[in-house]
Amino acid sequence: MPRSTAPDTAPAAPGAAAAGAAVVGSTVAPAEVPASTPGSRPSLGQVLDFAWGRGPFTATEAMAGASLTRSTTIDAIDTLVEAGVVQELPNARDAGEYSAGRPARRFELPADLGAVIALDAGDTHLGVTVTDLARTPLARVRADLDPQHTVGQRRAAILKHLDAALTTSGVPRDRVLALCAGVAAPVARNGSSPPHPDGFWERTNPGLAELLAGWAPVVEIKNDAVLAAAAEGDLGEAVGCRDYIALIAGERFGAGAVVDGHILHGAHGGVGEMVLFDHVRGVDSADGLGPTITRIAGELLASGEASADGALAHLAPEGLKADRVLALAAAGDADAALVVRDAGAFLARVVAVLGSTYDPERVIVCGAIAEAIEPVLDAARDVLRPLLDLPAPAILRSRLGADIVLAGAVSTALASARTVGLPRLVAQRLKG
Repeated sequence: MPRSTAPDTAPAAPGAAAAGAAVVGSTVAPAEVPASTPGSRPSLGQVLDFAWGRGPFTATEAMAGASLTRSTTIDAIDTLVEAGVVQELPNARDAGEYSAGRPARRFELPADLGAVIALDAGDTHLGVTVTDLARTPLARVRADLDPQHTVGQRRAAILKHLDAALTTSGVPRDRVLALCAGVAAPVARNGSSPPHPDGFWERTNPGLAELLAGWAPVVEIKNDAVLAAAAEGDLGEAVGCRDYIALIAGERFGAGAVVDGHILHGAHGGVGEMVLFDHVRGVDSADGLGPTITRIAGELLASGEASADGALAHLAPEGLKADRVLALAAAGDADAALVVRDAGAFLARVVAVLGSTYDPERVIVCGAIAEAIEPVLDAARDVLRPLLDLPAPAILRSRLGADIVLAGAVSTALASARTVGLPRLVAQRLKG
């Protein structure tokens, strides 16, 4: 079972929130197995924390990893086995592996002990995935969302597809240990989004914290760029990095900022909102690289500097989509190469602002557009250094694809399952 931690929460021994309602919002505080639970003790949480993501282990390994005495370790493991949380495996000799002397008992935290749910609720799309504790997908649903839907219609559509995904997975509702949903809006600590001048944020996040509260012991609503940052830190180009920006760069820019190992949120969840680029000369809007490449290509054709019978001009009637322009540049078209150069200069200004604001070591360009964006990144690297007084961050291409928000939601849900959902399950089983 792979280990997964979200960058905005420090690793901690697993525990359970106080008995009662689910933990709802955008942050989760680690807790411990309640002292009131019969037979519970801190050693259970320490062994659980060691076992998470470990695969098969022996009591000796758990003793060293959890910093417990041998007798305490064995007693905790036996309690967890009796509760059906940890399973005992065949010993090395029974499993066909040679073992001199008395074979050691082996144990494992089973991946199918519970599951987590992740959602990517964008403006026009919804992705839902259910995974076990080893991150193995059990069900996946993708659907279009009508941007003209009312809040009520959007809520109903999300519930419909969420229920379909869980039904397909075969996971009982009471085995869901955590849920995380990503939305295209800033998210406050209680899971709500602030008012937007045209109502976009309230529609994109239609009260999901309240709507989904009963689906898991812990429910988290997160900004999509924050989840992109979580994914990069857990699985991608920021593994082991404490200072980086995950820059969602497709249709509109959004930034997940990690400083000193912590994802930044702000009073209203607005850290990384890119409306600031409306006021930056040479950037002038929060439009992402997709619309920007299209705009630059159109301006080049309108200026008369591009060849009237060139490939870029022939592409115009079909639509100057970013992927098509980038494909022409990759094929050696001179006009498309000029577009790439100017798009790189544009991106360099964006990165310079982020570099001056957050002082990151890396800026990682994320989303579906990242697959073909390397030539633009090369052009940005060529002109970035003079735009900064600080050392320039490395500009990297994400390799997590269009589903990066879902990946980050899974990482975040698994971290919450580890610190809240699983310990609560243990507490319930010990009470029983």
